[in-house]
Amino acid sequence: MQQPPIYNGMPSSDLGTEGWHKPWSGGNGGNCVEAMKLADGRVAVRQSADPDGPALIYTLGEISAFILGAKAGEADFLLS
Repeated sequence: MQQPPIYNGMPSSDLGTEGWHKPWSGGNGGNCVEAMKLADGRVAVRQSADPDGPALIYTLGEISAFILGAKAGEADFLLS
């Protein structure tokens, strides 16, 4: 049986319930970002408060650029 295509904005529930991780969480009552590494190497991201909501799908290069940029301070403007 062939798997349905994985696409940006698809319902997170279509990706299953296993494999989601909360790589970071703040003091916001447990609402945070969850991520899942997909079999093809891409990364799915969802809002934990809406586990059936849309998943954003990133390539490994895209998620790497985001994480490295955040570590380098390129997203600090979001905190001000």
